[in-house]
Amino acid sequence: MSINHPSQRIIGIVIASIATLFFAILDTSGKWLVQSFPVIEVVWVRFAVHMLLALICLLYAEGFKKLLIEDIRLHALRSVMLCTMTALNFYALQYLQLAQTAAILFSSPIIIALISSFSQHERLTAVKWVAIIAGFLGVLIILDPLGYHFHPAMLLVLAHATIFALFNFLSKRIAAKSSPLVTQFYSALGPTILLLPFLFNHWQAPSLPLEFGVFFCAGLFGFLSHNLISVAYRYANPATIAPFFYQQMIWMVLLGWLIFDQIPTWNVYAGTLLVIGSGLYLVLHELKQEKK
Repeated sequence: MSINHPSQRIIGIVIASIATLFFAILDTSGKWLVQSFPVIEVVWVRFAVHMLLALICLLYAEGFKKLLIEDIRLHALRSVMLCTMTALNFYALQYLQLAQTAAILFSSPIIIALISSFSQHERLTAVKWVAIIAGFLGVLIILDPLGYHFHPAMLLVLAHATIFALFNFLSKRIAAKSSPLVTQFYSALGPTILLLPFLFNHWQAPSLPLEFGVFFCAGLFGFLSHNLISVAYRYANPATIAPFFYQQMIWMVLLGWLIFDQIPTWNVYAGTLLVIGSGLYLVLHELKQEKK
């Protein structure tokens, strides 16, 4: 059945929507953990659990031979970028609300549009420039650099969004050669190995069952969310799914309120509307250009 069939598109949208909830649970788990544990430990456990789950699924579904890949350098670079983004995100979550980090990260499509224009020597139309400027204006409203709501950790999230824009280009190259499970395994293997030498001086053993459970949830929902996105694209094209990724903001606001008793300020809501509006336009415009 074609991905253009309505029933297939609905399945893709539902799966992508579940993925946004799982991403929000991942961030909520990370924020809860970094209040009591070192960031480097939280990042390491998140990827160690992710790696083990990916390895089990990969060996069961595709076999050992799939682990032998040629483009190991691309996978290594991707894993370093993912590790860096996660560390920046978890460090920032010590100080910021869930909704604040999500709102700033939604600027990634705007950064992608700028990078694409320079790397492909594409001349931006006036409408695209308006969308980009509006998006960055939204980011400024969220950051509130001259006001009461600004925190330096917001700049870490902005760095995360910039790296994610580059990460997006690399992921497209890897997706053409490797299966999603292979990509997930190597993406988690890199941080697990990379952070291990630094872990011994920062390890703080969890003692409560709840702490063990939240650590496991961070890895589990990290693994599930990334894989669900890959599955969603089998049922619906990116243009159909893209608008539904912004549902994550709803989950972030809800979980921030339920778990941490935090409610975003007016500037986060106002800036998010601008960022989402410009981001949606740029994503859908880019997908239309690819079809042509």
